[in-house]
Amino acid sequence: MKYLALIAPIFCASAFPALAAPSTQALTYDIFEVSVPHMDLENCPETLAAENVFCRATLHHEELHVFAFSYDGDSPLVGFKTFSAEGIGSLLSE
Repeated sequence: MKYLALIAPIFCASAFPALAAPSTQALTYDIFEVSVPHMDLENCPETLAAENVFCRATLHHEELHVFAFSYDGDSPLVGFKTFSAEGIGSLLSE
């Protein structure tokens, strides 16, 4: 998890250009909410589930990217996981 602060900005800069501006701040939910089109998840996936955490998801290149944020403080990003969403395009076009 200690490398998450380094990986998340790189991912976000490449996948979501709106977050590409250099920053020394951690990614918080306030920044994410206005910068990244996303879906609110009622529950976090088991691999990200924790006490005092909420999750949001994005769909990009047939992958579902789930971001976990803490309810503490400024709601910093505390976890991230990518899941294959292969074939979801056909489901969405029906």
